[in-house]
Amino acid sequence: MVTHSELYKKGELVFEFAGKQLTRLVKTYPDMFPTFTLKGKWKTQVEGWTKWCEGFLGGILWLVYMQTGEVWFRQQAEHYSQLVEWRKSDKETHDLGFIFWPTWKRWYDLTGEKTLNQVLIEAGCTLAQRFQKKGGYLCSFEGADSLYIDIMMNVGLVFYTAQQTGNETLWQIAHRHCLTTRRTLVRGDGSTAHEGIFDLESGEFLRQTTKQGWRGDSTWARGLTWALYGFGMAYHFTQDMRFLDTAKALANFYMERTASHGVPPNDWEEPNPPYSYESSAAAIAACGFWNLANLCDGTESACLYHDYALRILDTLSTTNFLANETPGWEGILLHGIYHYPKAVGLDESLIWGDYYLLEAFYMFMQGAALI
Repeated sequence: MVTHSELYKKGELVFEFAGKQLTRLVKTYPDMFPTFTLKGKWKTQVEGWTKWCEGFLGGILWLVYMQTGEVWFRQQAEHYSQLVEWRKSDKETHDLGFIFWPTWKRWYDLTGEKTLNQVLIEAGCTLAQRFQKKGGYLCSFEGADSLYIDIMMNVGLVFYTAQQTGNETLWQIAHRHCLTTRRTLVRGDGSTAHEGIFDLESGEFLRQTTKQGWRGDSTWARGLTWALYGFGMAYHFTQDMRFLDTAKALANFYMERTASHGVPPNDWEEPNPPYSYESSAAAIAACGFWNLANLCDGTESACLYHDYALRILDTLSTTNFLANETPGWEGILLHGIYHYPKAVGLDESLIWGDYYLLEAFYMFMQGAALI
């Protein structure tokens, strides 16, 4: 097991490398919001897909500023945060948490400026409008009958808005969404489905399916890690033990099914997968395990989750996964998979993989959670 001092030194190298990559990115592609690389070069979102990644570049810039104190990164973080402000009223996506939590929430936490908080509140109110009362869930961009496991990473914005405004209706929307997701997309063994389909007339849950996993009854790794992080966040806001128990079940499934290095394939059930790793899922998991360790503080489980988060970070900071010895590569974290069925972003860097790698290292180096 890597020591804290050894991993801290690795974290310093990760942030140093990230600073160089971000500087090059911002200067080479000004005001571009990258999503994934193609042969190591940054690309934007595929036309026609939902735009859900615009918060991660600003978020990485905030993290590098917070760790290094270098003013240039703060200036860029503010700039890229401002570029997404208009999305606060975007009713077409379920991903407003991904856009505003890494950017405006980080900015507000640092300054306490009320005008920044108002942007977060408006975004949370917008997201809450996706609630389907009969089924009890926030619907995905696919349509009113669709529930995505990904939304567990966005529902925290609704909880936060309810907390800030005292709006009980918003609180109930967020809470019921988590219960519905737990009931319909989390299985008894701690695995997860990507998507659930509902009958709009009755609200009845019909079936599990997937957009990015192997099959509807398999377990897409990134989806499970979204849920691991998201149910931990739901417990943080509610203290509802059902959500903590769910996060633990997800964590246990991840540990049981993943190789000792801590990096899963795209889907655990797919036989003979063509790519061995989905590194962005591992980076998200590292954050989820770290937060879960803090939520379980003082217990035997906390030590287990803490050590597992460090195991993942130790692996992801090796040259097998960090691009610091891959000449010409523009991303930070290698071996991510964006959308396997669409053959997009296969074995590449993903902007959210880079973001969650830095978030996990930041939390470790500061010794605190970021929920």
